[in-house]
Amino acid sequence: MSAVDHRATLRQHYRALRRALSPSQQTQAAQDVVARCINDPTFLTAKTIAFYLANDGEIDSQYLLEYCWQQGKTTLLPLLDPNLPGHLVFIEHQAHWPLTSNKYGIAEPQYNTDKVVALQAIDIIFTPLVAFDLQGNRLGMGGGYYDRTLAALNTDRHSTQVLGLAHDCQQADSLPMQAWDIPLHGIVTPSQIFTLKGSV
Repeated sequence: MSAVDHRATLRQHYRALRRALSPSQQTQAAQDVVARCINDPTFLTAKTIAFYLANDGEIDSQYLLEYCWQQGKTTLLPLLDPNLPGHLVFIEHQAHWPLTSNKYGIAEPQYNTDKVVALQAIDIIFTPLVAFDLQGNRLGMGGGYYDRTLAALNTDRHSTQVLGLAHDCQQADSLPMQAWDIPLHGIVTPSQIFTLKGSV
């Protein structure tokens, strides 16, 4: 089996696992993630945090997003970069601000250059994922958007923490990675926070 086929098989397996979770299990998982984060010093001191809107069984960050609104943190959502295909930009987003669906059917904020926040100004970027391992490897949906976007952090000194949000069932023993894959600093699951040595 080729590396591409192996990754596709893994993607299919872990997507099926997360989609099999019931609505009540999804809700409980999302609430448990909040409980983990609000006791974590890195999260508590972060002022600017990028989230995502869940799709395809991804762990829902909405509860965590709402907690940040209550705490007065600056919250961001990803948007397909209209000026650089294959990349993302992060846009400030607050409660009740309008959202539109992108070409993948995923909700995203409206593009506004005044609301774009540079990667280096973000304290935490929460990324969705299909699977993760404890070496900090992240298997995404295959589009490469996060890897291409976060590669910019490789060339600059920064304190941005790239953290995956995942269900416990998405943990793999080991994932096959490519040279362009960006490792995570940590992973937050409903049961625990993994702090990793991976660095972008």
